[in-house]
Amino acid sequence: MIKLYYFAGLREVTGKSEEMADLAGQTVEELCSWITDKYRDMSIESIRVAVNEEYALPTDVLQNGDTAAFIPPVSGG
Repeated sequence: MIKLYYFAGLREVTGKSEEMADLAGQTVEELCSWITDKYRDMSIESIRVAVNEEYALPTDVLQNGDTAAFIPPVSGG
């Protein structure tokens, strides 16, 4: 199982801040496809994915016990 975390506006789209998913062995790209299939209103075009607190590549493979965070763009001033 992979623990998924949603931040900022993504929390509102999913209705939760975290969830578990059986995605071990899948790539980050497959995770993104899974998430957009599950949450049709989620746009991940500018979203970064971090796996185990490090930004991930689309080809990185998820392992049991990993955490994946969906991080939307931030702005400040």
